[in-house]
Amino acid sequence: MKAFKIEILATDRMLYSGPCESLILPAIDGEYGVLAHHEPVVLALVAGELRYTVGGKTEVLAVGDGFADVEEDQVVVLTDFAERADEIDLVRARAAKARAEERIHAQRDAVTLAHAQSALSRAIARIKVSSRVNGMR
Repeated sequence: MKAFKIEILATDRMLYSGPCESLILPAIDGEYGVLAHHEPVVLALVAGELRYTVGGKTEVLAVGDGFADVEEDQVVVLTDFAERADEIDLVRARAAKARAEERIHAQRDAVTLAHAQSALSRAIARIKVSSRVNGMR
């Protein structure tokens, strides 16, 4: 399979820059797959699971909201957070999920609700990625 270049950047670091054979992104309207020579597009990303394949091995990241700029032979992913499965503290992610759900049920105001929903999405992404890669703990 023909490779293309990807860069995955979070607000605090670059997680990966190099060749990639396939990329699956958590886009606002569902999962979006990219291969080499893809038509150019800019995608809005939501918190979820990003998967990319290098040398036949699939890597999985939990990512937050952001954008992906897809060009014919390059993709740049910009996200507010990104973590590898081995960086995720599953106990902490589950606690964050519970706190976010409590804040959502309290429904104080629109801003608090939006922040709680965002926190819930991030926690779910972390739990999903950690559980997939490390197995259920």
